[in-house]
Amino acid sequence: MYDGIPCPLYPPPGTRRRALRRSLALALAAVLVTGCGAGSDPGDRAEAAPAKGFPVTVDNCGVRTTYEEPPSRVVTIHQHPAELMLALGLRDAMVGTAFPDSAVLPEHRRDFASVPQLAEREPSFEKVLEVEPDFVYGGYGSAFAENEGRSRRAFADAGIDTYLNREYCGGKEVTMADVYEEIRTIGTVFGVPGRAEKLVAGLKERLARTAEAVRGAPAVPVFVYDSGDKSAFTAGGRGLGTEIIRLAGGRNVFDDLDEVFGDVSWEQVVERRPEVIVIYHYRGAGSVERKKRFLLSQPALADVPAIRNKRFVVLPLTATLVGVRPPHAVEDLARGLHPERFR
Repeated sequence: MYDGIPCPLYPPPGTRRRALRRSLALALAAVLVTGCGAGSDPGDRAEAAPAKGFPVTVDNCGVRTTYEEPPSRVVTIHQHPAELMLALGLRDAMVGTAFPDSAVLPEHRRDFASVPQLAEREPSFEKVLEVEPDFVYGGYGSAFAENEGRSRRAFADAGIDTYLNREYCGGKEVTMADVYEEIRTIGTVFGVPGRAEKLVAGLKERLARTAEAVRGAPAVPVFVYDSGDKSAFTAGGRGLGTEIIRLAGGRNVFDDLDEVFGDVSWEQVVERRPEVIVIYHYRGAGSVERKKRFLLSQPALADVPAIRNKRFVVLPLTATLVGVRPPHAVEDLARGLHPERFR
C-alpha cells in the first residue's frame, strides 16, 4: 500500500491561471485590432460566456479550487483515477497516466492503452510538466509526495490544479457513500454531472443485486492479507475494504483496527480464526501464488479454518479503493464467500 500525506491549505491556482490566460488573450486581441487600424468601442469586446454549469468550486482535502471551465489536459497518477475518468467518458481530456496496478476493467482497456503512460510508478514533477496538464488527479497520497517534488503546492505554483482521491484526505471512515461522491465530484468538475449520476445509478444497481443474493446469509469471518511475513499487513476498520466485506456477506476480523491499513501479529490472526482469506493483488507485492504458498507453509497457521480449507479470494487492490470498482469487488467477494447463492 501507499501512505497518505497531509494536504496543505493554500490558495488554489485555477482562478489565477485562467484569469491570466484571459488577460493575455485580451491583450493579444487588442494588439491585433490596433495593428489592423480598428477603432471599435472596448465595451464591445466582452469576455466569452462561461461554460454551462460553471464556475464551480470544490473543496478537496483542504484545498479549495474554483473551476471556470472543465479541465482539458489531465494527468492521472495511479490506476483508479484513470478508470473513473474513462467510465465518465473523459478519455479525450486525458494526456497522460502513470502507475498501472493491475489489469484494467475490460470495458476500458482500449481507451486506457491509448493514454500515454508517463511512468511505471509515480512520474517525476518534470515528467508531468512535459505534457502541459491543467489538472493532475492523484489516487494515493504518494501522487503528491512532497519529498519527491510533487507537492500540491509545487503544482499550484506551476499553475496546475490538483485533486486527491478523497480516501486519502484522512479523518474519517471511508464508505461506499464516498465512492458515489467521488464520482459526482469529478463529474461536476468536468461538466458531466448527468454521466456521473448515470454511473452511480448503475453501480448502485449492481450492489443491490449482490445484496439481494446474500440476504440472510451468515457473515463469514474474513482476514485480508495484503503483504508481510514477520507480521501481517491487513485492512483495518477505517478503510473501504471493511465495508466491501460486510456488503459481500462477510465480517472483517480486524474491523476493530482503527486504521485504513495496519500491521497485526500472526498470533492475532490465529486467535480470530478467519474462514476466508482475501488476498489483495497489486504490482510490486509478489504474485498471488507466492502469497498463497507463504500462508500455507506457516505451521502456526495450520489450524486456521481458511488455511485448513484453502479458502482464498483474490481481489485487485484497485477494486477496493474509491473509484468505479468497489461494487464489482463486492460481487466478486460475495461469490467467493457464498458460492451457493450464485448457482
